[in-house]
Amino acid sequence: MQSIALDFSHYGNVAGVDEVGRGPLVGNVVAAAVILDPNYKIHGLADSKKLTEKKRDALYIEIVENALAWHVAYASPDEIDQINILHASMLAMQRAVEGLNVPPDYVVVDGNRCPQLTYPCEAVVKGDSKVAAISAASILAKVVRDKEMYVLHELHPEYGFNKHKGYPTAAHMNALKMYGPLPEYRKSFRPVAKLLDALVK
Repeated sequence: MQSIALDFSHYGNVAGVDEVGRGPLVGNVVAAAVILDPNYKIHGLADSKKLTEKKRDALYIEIVENALAWHVAYASPDEIDQINILHASMLAMQRAVEGLNVPPDYVVVDGNRCPQLTYPCEAVVKGDSKVAAISAASILAKVVRDKEMYVLHELHPEYGFNKHKGYPTAAHMNALKMYGPLPEYRKSFRPVAKLLDALVK
């Protein structure tokens, strides 16, 4: 599962960037930026979605303890509603890069577009399974967002956030219809907007 198909090390300090949480109906979209230490190899890096939760949690600790720099940032549900999920994702990634305490020489981002940055940037489609630093970023973002969902679950267990993590599964949609949207929901997302509209009527 090692994700070293593409090597950008000749640029110097390379920050890998990824975001998690575009699809859920609730919570922040979370982004991470990671500059790996070229002298410390982290084994098992891969697209966070292809790893078990236990493996992600172990890699999270190894990344934060051994990376040259890392930062996790987010855009809130209110920001998502104001500027849409695509722009909010870009904003979260921008914040993640700007929060690094080591300035990158080059930035590689998962996907097909770069956020607005003052550093040279390249987008890599499926970068979370091709570039080690992007894989590391995807793991940090995924672990942090999942933790946010566990916290929300503790507050509102009837919604089942610990299982679906905010994605629109059948069980989640049933709970949403039964209990209504919480303040943490993204009001601009169609299933939530429809419910809110029905409540107004």
